[in-house]
Amino acid sequence: MSEIVWYRSFYWRIALGFILFLAGVLAVQGAVMFWLLGRAESVPGPPPRAFAWIIAEDIGAAVAADPEMDLERYVRDSAQEQGYPFFVLMADGRLASSQGPPPAPLVQEARARLRRQRNGRRPDRPPGLGGMRPDGAAQLRRLRGRVAGGAGEILVAGEVVGVVTPMPVTPLRQLGPTLGVVAAGLVVGGTALAALLIFGPVRRRLDDLESAAGRVGAGDLTARAREDGGDEVARLAAAFNRMAGDLRGRADDLLAADRARRLLLADVSHELRTPLTAMRGYLETLSMPTLDLDADTRGRYVNIISEETRRLERIVGDLLDLAKLDGGGDSLDLQDVPVETLFGRVVARHEHEAESRQVGLHATIAPGAEIVSGDELRLEQALQNLTANALRHTPDRGRVDLKGELDGGDVVLSVRDTGSGIPPEHLPHVFERFYKTDPSRVHDAPGSGLGLSIVKAIVERHGGSIHLTSSPSGGSTFSIRLPATRSRT
Repeated sequence: MSEIVWYRSFYWRIALGFILFLAGVLAVQGAVMFWLLGRAESVPGPPPRAFAWIIAEDIGAAVAADPEMDLERYVRDSAQEQGYPFFVLMADGRLASSQGPPPAPLVQEARARLRRQRNGRRPDRPPGLGGMRPDGAAQLRRLRGRVAGGAGEILVAGEVVGVVTPMPVTPLRQLGPTLGVVAAGLVVGGTALAALLIFGPVRRRLDDLESAAGRVGAGDLTARAREDGGDEVARLAAAFNRMAGDLRGRADDLLAADRARRLLLADVSHELRTPLTAMRGYLETLSMPTLDLDADTRGRYVNIISEETRRLERIVGDLLDLAKLDGGGDSLDLQDVPVETLFGRVVARHEHEAESRQVGLHATIAPGAEIVSGDELRLEQALQNLTANALRHTPDRGRVDLKGELDGGDVVLSVRDTGSGIPPEHLPHVFERFYKTDPSRVHDAPGSGLGLSIVKAIVERHGGSIHLTSSPSGGSTFSIRLPATRSRT
């Protein structure tokens, strides 16, 4: 499986998306803050001392009317009207602030100023307030702006009884609520947008993968998930698709195996029924008490029963061999086997039949092909089956050649006949069990129909391969490819 390019990784996209999201939120919030700061600095307002004198005049009038007035409440009400933070320090020690505790340096400065004023210094009214009409002062109090410093004395009957000191108002304090709302909106909106852009496509592909898994679970092995994206989700989808493909392949193999099993059972039943039917018929004939058979006829019937019995034994023996070879229950005794010994036994067994039909049976071994690695008994069985099959399909006065050749690091053992060959349409099926190239000769063929299947199973158990070439004019050639010698550790 190929590695994921880093910038396609889902985890990298989450990390980069998070970084870009934070950068975007900070950039937008900074732009909004500078914009609001620009607007705040452009608002005109009264000078700080003028603002303090306005508050001081109001408080002085109120204290003159009611010396025991609730100073805290009055300051709070004035703060709501004016909108500027300030604090009031009275000579009797009362301290009231419109917005939280005042800064300690400002309180100390206010106390020093109050002491100086009460020690005889005449309070200086800020320029511009002398002779101001009440309505003009009220208009000035309604102005909004920044207050950077200054103080106003509270006078009652010409005596300084307190001071009003405005507290500095920074733009951030003024704009704090607005910036908070903007920041909350950016976080909520930015989070939703980031989730939509980062997780939206992944969520759709995961939904598609979940849907494909559900269809596979319901039995639709053709269902596949999307593999686009090139990230971890795409790799997961590719792994799922491979799994679904493997499941479909295994299901197809199981169906094919089941069909082959049913066909094998039918073929076995048919092959076993043929000799059993013949044996039963002749036995019933021989057992009839009313039927008078001469000795020759009775002997011929007994011979037929014996032949069918041997045929039945061959079929059962071949089936047992195939069961052992397919199931791995037959262990191989691997050793270095002389090819000359194998060919000599095969020729000796079939020599009488070949001579009676005037069929030439020859064996040749090329240099380097004298030794083959394998189980001697099983390899002889494979060559015996191939030679018997070649003789069965070779006409009288024909020729069967056994040849051993060296090809690379392998030994090729071939059996070639000069028969009529095998039609091309039958070549893919000749190693199938009970397959006959001429269905009309099924009952006349002396073999069980399992010989070539056994040969193929023996060769594959040895780790080799078998090939067939055939033509109507040149006969058929079966070639077994096996390792020349065993690997020694």
